[in-house]
Amino acid sequence: MIVPFQKDEALIANIDEMNGVSGAIHIWWLGQSGFLVKWRGGGLLFDPYLSDSLTRKYEGTEKPHVRMTEMALNPRHLRGVDVVTSSHNHTDHLDAETLLALKSANPNMKLVLPEANVDFARKRLGPAGPELLPLNVGTFVEAGPFEIHGITAAHNEVEFDENGHSKYLGFVVRFGDFTIFHSGDTLWHDSLVREVRRWHINVAFLPINGNKPERKVAGNLNGLQAAALAKAISASIVIPCHYHMFEFNTEEPTEFINACEQLGQRYRVLQCGEQYTVGPLSDPSQGDEKPTEPNREDGWWA
Repeated sequence: MIVPFQKDEALIANIDEMNGVSGAIHIWWLGQSGFLVKWRGGGLLFDPYLSDSLTRKYEGTEKPHVRMTEMALNPRHLRGVDVVTSSHNHTDHLDAETLLALKSANPNMKLVLPEANVDFARKRLGPAGPELLPLNVGTFVEAGPFEIHGITAAHNEVEFDENGHSKYLGFVVRFGDFTIFHSGDTLWHDSLVREVRRWHINVAFLPINGNKPERKVAGNLNGLQAAALAKAISASIVIPCHYHMFEFNTEEPTEFINACEQLGQRYRVLQCGEQYTVGPLSDPSQGDEKPTEPNREDGWWA
């Protein structure tokens, strides 16, 4: 099993240490599609899956969810989270065990999710769940210092409820001089680039596990497509995700790395539990960031 770059007490200490460092974005990959973003003491957590609920659920079935990477931390120990996202209803993006534990550690935490999924989330999380902030394509909500906009996602299709609300979302998040994009689970679709290019994206988080029908689950961008999407939306840097969690539904980042290098797209590949810091901006009008770590010589940059 893959051991995180840092985990448990060491990871919590690293997160706490960055709370007082302002003027930059501090990012940690927590596995699958989960990213913790800290900025000026505010905490945003994208689509966390920090339990073994799916491994237990599918044990002994034809689709076992065998974990590949150790859990980075116990969500009950993660404090300073203002807002969490859930891009759609699949358990690795809306996990009751994870969210209820986070809520116990962060009583004022809010959950941003597609409006189409509110009733489902209420049933799954129950009365102890966090306050829900519904979001649609083309609308935004504010939570803590973060302004969160809804972006259409296709997993595998663009699907709507009876009110015309998308069941799958990505998120563009604005705070200070920064803008970041988390695509949620998605394939490339007709409006994706146009929707996201309204903003200058400093950091994009994109899945790379691909779309293979034999897995019998909805799919995502592959490594080549993720690199091409990052280039198409002019992302300053792209970080891959949605791999190395379950044995049956994963890919290696090699294709993604090679595609980024061929396209001249800057990228960073993180280990689970690893920190990455961007900022502060050298020229807010241009959106050029100054990464504080690492440098181009470490082999991960394109």
